[in-house]
Amino acid sequence: MPQELPPTGPAGTGVATTARPPRRVTRRPVPAAMWLCVLVVYPVASLVFRLRYRHPERIPPTGGVLLVANHVSVLDPLACARLVWDAGRVPHFLAKESVFTGLAGTILRAAGQIPVSRGTSAASSSVHAAKAALDGGDVVVIYPEGSVTRDPDWWPMQSRSGVARLALTTDAVVVPVAQWGPQRVHDYHTKRLHLRPRTPADYLVGEPVDLSAQRARVRAGQPLSGELLHEVTDLLMVRVRDQLGELRGERPPAAFAARPVRRTAGDLPGAAA
Repeated sequence: MPQELPPTGPAGTGVATTARPPRRVTRRPVPAAMWLCVLVVYPVASLVFRLRYRHPERIPPTGGVLLVANHVSVLDPLACARLVWDAGRVPHFLAKESVFTGLAGTILRAAGQIPVSRGTSAASSSVHAAKAALDGGDVVVIYPEGSVTRDPDWWPMQSRSGVARLALTTDAVVVPVAQWGPQRVHDYHTKRLHLRPRTPADYLVGEPVDLSAQRARVRAGQPLSGELLHEVTDLLMVRVRDQLGELRGERPPAAFAARPVRRTAGDLPGAAA
């Protein structure tokens, strides 16, 4: 079972406890493909990671939730999916289209996961699909960095602004999540796999981000300009970065690492690798 750790800092004195909901909250019955994913992911995540959660109760039990996380490993979606599932919700990841190939891709699509087609005419369809899921009351997990961070010290790098577009055009609760530990199993920078059972993986779920002022400006007719999108993107990722610093017990850098240069059309939402 995942551990629920006490909050850190001078005010953190106890362990937050929240009863797990009696059933998963979805806008429709959990599809068979999702149960198949659970049967695979749940035991694998349990074997690979020793999951330690802080404040999982901050993930709302109902309604649309946009969960914004940093990306440290190609394996961290397994642990992050466990976090959402253990909180009583069903995760829907924005994932690179390259993941959706063959039988695995068919299962992922049937399980409600959302492919991101970067730099193609179908790119906007992923945003529309994610928005529909949020409007329908689902939990959507997004990695705004778009891929595993290239920062040599694993701090978040510059993010794509698709997360801000989703946050501003829906009424979803926006929850920042920091994760730390999966990079010890698969080091993306060296391309090495270190299979050590029950490697600690820590998750800190932050308080929902108040975007009421920015959403009011959009509803009043302000366009989704690049300036506004970058303002909101930075607001969200600073929260994630600061939570990561809390998890690590370190002071995070003041700036985000540069993102690898890609020749893509437009600024698209991040994806789970």
